[in-house]
Amino acid sequence: MFKNEQKHPFYKPLWVRVALVVSIALWLGFEIWQASAGGGSGLWLALAAGMLGYAVYTFFLTWPKDGPGDDGAPRA
Repeated sequence: MFKNEQKHPFYKPLWVRVALVVSIALWLGFEIWQASAGGGSGLWLALAAGMLGYAVYTFFLTWPKDGPGDDGAPRA
C-alpha cells in the first residue's frame, strides 16, 4: 500500500479528510441506489466500495497522530 497520502500537506486538515470520505460515501450510496433500481454496473459499485474502504483505512485508521489539537491549523 502506498502511504504517500499521509505525507502530503493537502490531507493534513481533518475537514479535508472527512469531506473526501463523505463524498466517496455519497458516491457509493448513489451506486447502491442505481443497482437496486435495476441500472448501474457492479463494477462501479465495487470500485466505490473499495475506494471508501481505502480512504477510511488511510485517513482515519492508520493516520499518524501528532498529538492533541492536531487539526491541521497553522501553529502560532
